[in-house]
Amino acid sequence: MLLVITTLLPAGPGPAGGATEWRWPLRPAPQVLRPYDPPAHPWEAGHRGADLAARPGQAVYAAGPGRVGYARDLAGRGVVTVIHGRLRTTYLPVRATVRPGRVVKAGTRIGVVEGVLGHCGQVACLHWGLRHGLSYLDPLILVGRAPVRLLPWWDDDPTVGMTPP
Repeated sequence: MLLVITTLLPAGPGPAGGATEWRWPLRPAPQVLRPYDPPAHPWEAGHRGADLAARPGQAVYAAGPGRVGYARDLAGRGVVTVIHGRLRTTYLPVRATVRPGRVVKAGTRIGVVEGVLGHCGQVACLHWGLRHGLSYLDPLILVGRAPVRLLPWWDDDPTVGMTPP
């Protein structure tokens, strides 16, 4: 999984020809109230995003350049998704100020935090999600705040690389 994430993040050239610059969806950089906590299996309960401290009415910004894919209520909460090539970020509860199809830059205002309590208990928060296809990823990796996990690398043949040149 680590290899997949590191190959996705540069995301290739951005709109100006440089690498994509990712930003926090709130300003200033918020406190993380609840980190990403994926389930062991896709069908189990888990926390598939990060909850960020926010106040109702606070502006929400696109974390990277892309195109708005969804911007309306879903199950009584406002949701905005931005498609960034193979990645998709999700923001909720947000009262959208953008419409689906709109092209946005990193830092474009996409809405404001709604005063909906429940997801973070008795405090308002912004739930920020990240997906690659059907796989959820830790959105904090976009801003360099996700924990690093080193995974073992096993070759099919344990003697590969052990023979002197």
